[in-house]
Amino acid sequence: MKDLFDQAEHAYGNVRALVSSAGLIRPSLMKDLNEAQLAEQLDTNLRGTINGMREAARRIIDGGRIVSMSSTTLALNPPGYGIYNATKAAIEALTRVVAKELGGRRITVNAVAPGPVETELFVTGKSQAEIDRMAEAAPFKRLGQPHDIAEVVAFLLSDAAGWVNGQVVRANGGLA
Repeated sequence: MKDLFDQAEHAYGNVRALVSSAGLIRPSLMKDLNEAQLAEQLDTNLRGTINGMREAARRIIDGGRIVSMSSTTLALNPPGYGIYNATKAAIEALTRVVAKELGGRRITVNAVAPGPVETELFVTGKSQAEIDRMAEAAPFKRLGQPHDIAEVVAFLLSDAAGWVNGQVVRANGGLA
């Protein structure tokens, strides 16, 4: 992560924002969870976000923005998503704490918790019937689209969101 900040500063000058969106889902019932699945999710979803927040806390300019990704699965609690949910719950906790730590520098720290969004991450490993069932469960009767989430992130990065801090924005079309 340090190298990425170095590259960004070299190319663009002071870094004003971090959007931490790396993540993966490896559904597994707890009884079937293996060490590789556990390590992969913890490293990607949680350790990656922690490393990003740490570098951002050190290097983002005063008045900057940090946005991380959580998930609506925290509200839905589907079987097999225990580790994924644990990583996202930790991200929400970090968001609230780091927002207070960086508040004196006017750096906002927020998270976005998308619902089902029609991306490769969501559709991989699901049958068309499962995908259709999730779309039907949403009040708008559709899956979210990447632009639905991008617009929420863009808002949180903007000056208009200067008073939004330590929050989790549930961008799920009312699913949960």
